[in-house]
This record gives sequence, C-alpha cells and structure tokens, in this order.
Amino acid sequence: MKTYLEIQVPLSYNASWFQELRLACQNIDVRWQMAYYHITMVFVDETPEDVDLRPLLEKHLKTFPAPTLTFDKLDVFTAMSGMHIVYLTVTDIPQSFLSLIENIRSEMKDAGCIIDSPFRLHVTLGRVKASVIQLSSVQEMTKKVSLRRTRQTLWSAVQMLTQKLCCQTIHDCPKVVPLHYESE
Repeated sequence: MKTYLEIQVPLSYNASWFQELRLACQNIDVRWQMAYYHITMVFVDETPEDVDLRPLLEKHLKTFPAPTLTFDKLDVFTAMSGMHIVYLTVTDIPQSFLSLIENIRSEMKDAGCIIDSPFRLHVTLGRVKASVIQLSSVQEMTKKVSLRRTRQTLWSAVQMLTQKLCCQTIHDCPKVVPLHYESE
C-alpha cells in the first residue's frame, strides 16, 4: 500500500507575494495549488499490510516541539511526473526538524516500508507541464518575486497523534492512503 506523511503549512493563496508570483507567471499555464499547502515528510512506496505505522509516528511526533520554519525562497524543480513544480522552501532547515524526518524515515524502512524518494523540503505552489516551457524560464519568473521571509510554526500544543492522524483514500485510488498530520 502506498502512503505518505505530510504536515500542513498555513499559507494563504491571497498573500501578496503569492499574487506577485502568479502575476509573474501569467503568460504560462500553471495549475496553481489554491489551498491545503503542506510539506510531505515521506512518500512510502510500499507498506507491509501487517505494519501499523501509528505507534511509530506517535513516538516521534507526540513529543517533538513545534518547529518554526522561515520560508525564504521560491524555486522550481522538475518532478519524475514530467511537471515543473513551483515551490516555496527554507534555505536554513533546523537540524532538529531534519533529524525528526530522518528518524521517521529510517524506522519506517526498518519496519519493512519501501521508500524510494529522498526528502526535499518544499511546499508546492503550482505545476507546469515541462513539455511547454524550459525549467530555466520558469525559474527566471520566480526570481522576479520579492518574497518576504515568512515564519510559520507548523504545529503547536501537539495533542495525541491518534486524534490528529487521518487515514483516507485519495484520487479514488484505494491503494494510496495518506497519513495526514495536521498543524494546529
């Protein structure tokens, strides 16, 4: 079973820098993410059916202090799907947050999960077909945007993980089950 763990990031589609970004990219066909911004901590390609990941996640997330990230960079990368991903990121990721992610990913692998993709801290803002424009052209457009440093606390006063963790299917595909950890 495929699954993923994500943390919601409280961003606004109407933020001035986001409006400026959309204006800078107005001449290309971008599918903008209009809501539910998040950081995917791990994509799990295969999970053994007999493995319950909730105790592992609770162990790590229940006591971890709320990280505050300063989002200070817009950029673009090309995903394996053939889409350019316009994203917001952090140039100085707190080591404690990176350690949390690596510990969760490592223990998931030890539990028999298959994880093929590395962690890349990014918040997807939009997607562009790579076949219609070069990556460097989209990157030039993002450089025109004056991004103020945006500090976000991803979650605070974390309650019992089992109260926050939701499992549901997405994209009408019963084999893909997100493990979604919401920020408060």
